[in-house]
Amino acid sequence: MKKKVDPKVDEAIETLNMQDGPTRRRLLEGAGLFSATAAASALIAACTSSSTSSATSTATSATSAATSTTSAAAAVAGNFPSTPPWQFWFVNHVTTNLFFVPTQNGMADAAKLLGLPTPKWGGSTTSSATQMVSYLDSAIAAKANGIATTVIDATSFTTPVSNAMNAGIPVISYNADGVVSKGVANIGTNRLCYVGQALYNSGVAMGNRIKSLVTTPGEVAIFIATPGTGNIQPRYDGAASVLTPAGYTVKEIATGALTSQEEAAEKAFLTGAKSTLKGAFAVDAGSTELLGPSLASVGLVGKIPAGGFDLTPGTLTAINTGQIDFTIDQEPYLQGFLPTLYLYLFNLTGGLVSPPNTDTGLTFVTKSNVGPYLNTKTSYEGSAPPPPTLVPWSGPIQNPIATSST
Repeated sequence: MKKKVDPKVDEAIETLNMQDGPTRRRLLEGAGLFSATAAASALIAACTSSSTSSATSTATSATSAATSTTSAAAAVAGNFPSTPPWQFWFVNHVTTNLFFVPTQNGMADAAKLLGLPTPKWGGSTTSSATQMVSYLDSAIAAKANGIATTVIDATSFTTPVSNAMNAGIPVISYNADGVVSKGVANIGTNRLCYVGQALYNSGVAMGNRIKSLVTTPGEVAIFIATPGTGNIQPRYDGAASVLTPAGYTVKEIATGALTSQEEAAEKAFLTGAKSTLKGAFAVDAGSTELLGPSLASVGLVGKIPAGGFDLTPGTLTAINTGQIDFTIDQEPYLQGFLPTLYLYLFNLTGGLVSPPNTDTGLTFVTKSNVGPYLNTKTSYEGSAPPPPTLVPWSGPIQNPIATSST
């Protein structure tokens, strides 16, 4: 019995203005592709073939595409040439921290977009450079096609990054890029580029915001998970560079690498200092998320200004309820997506397209603009699980006149 091609497929043939439409129809019917779903990949493959190709040769191509859709998608991204399944590795200092959920989503999304396997993720849960270097060495031994790593100090990563580069493995740093002393960077590696926030400058911006909230100099606490590490110490230093010369007494309070430790450390300090403290702030995601509840527990909400960094769900809730005044966004999703894209382009072009240093930005989030972050649950911000979703924009795009450029 003669079977018919699905009307949707027939419509697609006409819409695509295929001059050899009858041949396409015979091809799809002969290949047994009668439904729109089954014929989709075959139709895509057929679209690119010559109108003068024989039905027999095209049928072979179409049937192959229909039965090998997954492998074809993994082999070619857009109109780029087919590539090997390049395996990238991400080395991280706090692999289980909520802040890096969007980063992991970003690297996975970029890999999927490019037809590559999801990058490997590992390192340390406690900012141990030794553990991170061990994981980095594993990537080198496995002949990774590219490595992205946080560089949390200026010495531990010098040799392993050099070893990777000498082995022909491109290395990019993200989120942390060595240390900054009095505004002067000590990177310590020969990585190709850095993708992340300008950390010292973000601290300076925070310091200026603190001055606007604490108008009379006095004692200010800045909580920090791991003093001395390259991902957050530059922020404290930047803030202190603004506040100390202006007469503020800035206290650097360590809270610990594990989120489970941080709230207790904050409460202990706040309890002892609440009679003299004029402001409480934080420079890392965990310390910021727990700052609002800690202030509430000692009766300081609404009595002193407070703020910090990053967009974890607890931080956004604390801003919305008035427990803290602001947080600073650094786009963690881009810190996973862009290194993956850059490593892909480096491999694709044999290094002719060299990755650029990329500042992922600095955005103050306050009660006046926190609404969209709270009301839109997406994998881009880590407030919803993958897959990524379309988030429509509506209305004018408000942005001040630019004052700086690269």
